[in-house]
Amino acid sequence: MAYCCSSNFASSFALLRLNRPRRRKSRVAANHASVSLSDPFVLDIADKLEDSVSSYRSSSSSLLQKLRDSSSQSLLSQRWPSPKDEPYRFTDTSFLKSSQIIPASQPSIISLSLSSSASNIITIVDGHVVPSLSRLPSLPAKAFAGSVADIPSGALYEAVIAAAGELFHNGDLFWNLNGFGAPDLAVVYIPDGERMIEEPLHLRFCVVDAAEARSGRLPLSNPRILVVVGKGAELAIVEEHLGVESGEGNRYWSNSVVEILLEEGSKVSHSYVQKQSLNAAHTKWTFVRQEKCSSYELVDISTGGKLSRHNLHVEQLGSDTTTELSAFYVAHSDQIQDLHSKLVLDHPRGYSRQLHKCVVSHSSGHAVFDGNIKVNRFAQQTDAGQLTRTLLLAPRATVNVKPNLQIVADDVKCSHGAAISDLEEDQLFYFQARGIDPKTARDALLLSFGSEILARIPSEPYRKIIGDQVKELLTAS
Repeated sequence: MAYCCSSNFASSFALLRLNRPRRRKSRVAANHASVSLSDPFVLDIADKLEDSVSSYRSSSSSLLQKLRDSSSQSLLSQRWPSPKDEPYRFTDTSFLKSSQIIPASQPSIISLSLSSSASNIITIVDGHVVPSLSRLPSLPAKAFAGSVADIPSGALYEAVIAAAGELFHNGDLFWNLNGFGAPDLAVVYIPDGERMIEEPLHLRFCVVDAAEARSGRLPLSNPRILVVVGKGAELAIVEEHLGVESGEGNRYWSNSVVEILLEEGSKVSHSYVQKQSLNAAHTKWTFVRQEKCSSYELVDISTGGKLSRHNLHVEQLGSDTTTELSAFYVAHSDQIQDLHSKLVLDHPRGYSRQLHKCVVSHSSGHAVFDGNIKVNRFAQQTDAGQLTRTLLLAPRATVNVKPNLQIVADDVKCSHGAAISDLEEDQLFYFQARGIDPKTARDALLLSFGSEILARIPSEPYRKIIGDQVKELLTAS
């Protein structure tokens, strides 16, 4: 097979392969704190990913090649996460480790019937942008949305390259597996001063290559998207992740990354919905960088997946910056719903609010919240708040919460809190005393618990669709 790899990429991965036998034997060195050695399981996945991405059309993009080069270097020193690693202390990844992980195949002929009321939509199937399932009638002039391979040379391409120059930061293993194995890079570029709020941009991530539940195989797709919003521009995004093959038992692993760069004075409203197959894995990184006077609002709804983990990282890089994060998760039978978030405030007069709510409705359900807010020395006059609330509806239902507020500045107004409970008996009694049966009362209380988050979805059509889906899940539990 011919490879379309830069010399740096090829030499980096050659080093991975050359070092593998020695590293398997070097147990003493592996225990030494100053030596980082590669994990054979990780290298096996990387071997397969290298073979799968080398012939894709988008491989010739310098921006995508830069991402792969950077990720290949990081994979040299990363191992599979375990409960001994603090970030994965409560996240059981044995479902992935025990599977036969293979790269998702490239979709050849796309004949999907995916209805959507969105005017503007980009469809990404198993990591590939599919123009035939996308439409962008309301895209502003001089804006771009599509595969990086389709960006015309000239000012637009140079602007995207410049904006991406400080992104592609190293994250955890799953971040770098995505960077190494991404078959395509979707790019959204909104020029200075343009507005795309009334008609949101729908980013639809679909999985087609799935395995049967008992096969042991786990096709891995690595969709990635870069969003750049220029100075004073505004953008509304609806991001949806789903499996499109029939059957809730289908196995696959969607390992996605979304990077968003907000220039000075820009505004992004971001609605994120995860409803994967209940026998699938969904790992997701959202990385946001905000320049001064910018505003970022996220509404995060997660109900699908056997294992679902969202790593959310937001950096405020200028003064008078606003960040609002809202999440509502539902964990049913044998589900892990995990949110790990980090918000870094570095400049004066930053404002942030984070609200996390979760319902664990089954004894084998498990929720995790690890929320970190760091207020650094120069972030004076910061106003930051964080709250997590969880309902445990069954015996042995589990939640692990770790709200964390680190304050170095001395002129701030910050708070955080956590609450874990079952439905309140006095609330149920209030309904029943008025002739309302217990199930109707319970359903009403569950819906009201999540309605605070759902009401924050800015687009009314999407708010109704997502609200109906959540209602069906909660009332069936």
